[in-house]
Amino acid sequence: MDFFYNRAEDVVDEVLDGWSRLAPTARSARASGVRVIVDRDWSRDHVAVLSGGGAGHEPAHAGFVGRGMLAAAIAGDLFTSPSVAAVLAGIRATCGPAGCLLVIKNYTGDRLNFGLAAERARREGYRVRSVIVADDIALAGTDQPRGLAGTVLVHKIAGHVAADGADLDTVADTAQRVCDGLCSIGLALSSATLPGHAIDPRAPELGLGIHNEPGVSAVAPRNAAEAMALALEPLLAAADARFGADVPTVVLLNNLGSCSTQEMGVLLDTLLSRLPAARVARLITPAPVMTSLNMHGFSVTLLPAHDDFIEALASPVAAIGWPGMHIPHAVETFEPELDTREPARTGRRDAAREDAIRAVVDALIDARDELDALDAKTGDGDTGATFAAGARAVAAALDAGALASGDDAGLAEGIGDILARDMGGSAGVLLSILATATGAGLNEGRDWTAALAVGVERMRHYGGAAPGDRTLLDALMPAIEALADNGDLTAAAAAARAGADATARMTVAHAGRAAQVRADALTGVTDPGAEAIALVFEAIAPS
Repeated sequence: MDFFYNRAEDVVDEVLDGWSRLAPTARSARASGVRVIVDRDWSRDHVAVLSGGGAGHEPAHAGFVGRGMLAAAIAGDLFTSPSVAAVLAGIRATCGPAGCLLVIKNYTGDRLNFGLAAERARREGYRVRSVIVADDIALAGTDQPRGLAGTVLVHKIAGHVAADGADLDTVADTAQRVCDGLCSIGLALSSATLPGHAIDPRAPELGLGIHNEPGVSAVAPRNAAEAMALALEPLLAAADARFGADVPTVVLLNNLGSCSTQEMGVLLDTLLSRLPAARVARLITPAPVMTSLNMHGFSVTLLPAHDDFIEALASPVAAIGWPGMHIPHAVETFEPELDTREPARTGRRDAAREDAIRAVVDALIDARDELDALDAKTGDGDTGATFAAGARAVAAALDAGALASGDDAGLAEGIGDILARDMGGSAGVLLSILATATGAGLNEGRDWTAALAVGVERMRHYGGAAPGDRTLLDALMPAIEALADNGDLTAAAAAARAGADATARMTVAHAGRAAQVRADALTGVTDPGAEAIALVFEAIAPS
């Protein structure tokens, strides 16, 4: 399975039904060769704007049915023009005395089938006008430029004018003004794949058509900036020739199908960085409005930002596929308030504590390879390196006199700062939470044992682990409980060792990378984090 389809022959109907389920005023008509979605609330006293084409370009055109845009959308099979009967059915369903406007993308099948339907409708007494959208500028000099994403801007502007009560000639003439100003170009890294059809993959192309028609040239951009530059150079040249270099524009950045949200964000930033700010009056993006199935690419459309166009594009609509319009602005920055303090320093030093800390440091550095080997059996093999990095950072702070070894809270908070900054990994963050919360408990007047219990509770809260989950908690919590019973470090070390050893008999892990390892790989393997905690308590226990 390569795509989330059911049967290839059902794709179009299921897609249209999906869009219809989201549009509260949509009604669908299905018959042999006919697929039409209409806005049931469209008033026949207003000009009806209709459009359509082959399926595979969703949300075009079904997603744009609704007050303020299309009165009806007519769909054919994938990449296949709708039948004359389908277009005529759409006209009959929506066109009243005010008449209707057909918005037709410039493809032979669309022009012929919509055109014949218009002629038959006129014979039946309907008032029909049409406009041809030919916004593709990729193939310079061609007599028949293709219709691309600019079609959707025609939908929106003509739909607004129609909903506002204008007559047919005004709606059609406004739509033609939009068509005359549109310039679009696309660039795709891969072509579209039709369900049930095998096609040879295409090289990246500038101007690749939305039905996989050949583009103007194969390209090989190395990054998004180069891709955008390739698209903008001919687009801006065409726009300059058509309406002038100093004219502010509406810019549409369209996702051709399978660009990720992250890619579209990068393309958006790149686009705005390359266009002069004065040239971008409004922005419609980043959104898929005229797609080509799973084509991996984008298109850019420019339209002069005339006042009546802006008003029409900004007006509210009931169509679910319209992404809205934005006024772009420069990135506004601020200076974040960062924690620049060094770990707590004080003149109070405690030689005995520093000796104990150095014993822990030495034990963890010496055990690096052992801990890495344990972790390699159930994880990514870096526990020893992570604990050793934290140990070395603490030792460096001691050497620099940067730890308040004689101040309970200052010592705990200082170690927390060091571990957060220098230890790395989830263990570094967890132990920093433990030390920081322990320091807060000490500042509140608790003794070391009670404060450590506070630290463990906060670590459990953020980390999500519990005793028995095969983590360092299985050694840490028994040790703290032993300290709470009698304050004996030797008993605490023994409890930590017993807890660590018990993890080798646990066949299910509920936290950390070991939670993704099968049971037989865990059997007989001590959790490396628990082993590290046991080594810490053994290092500070009286020998």
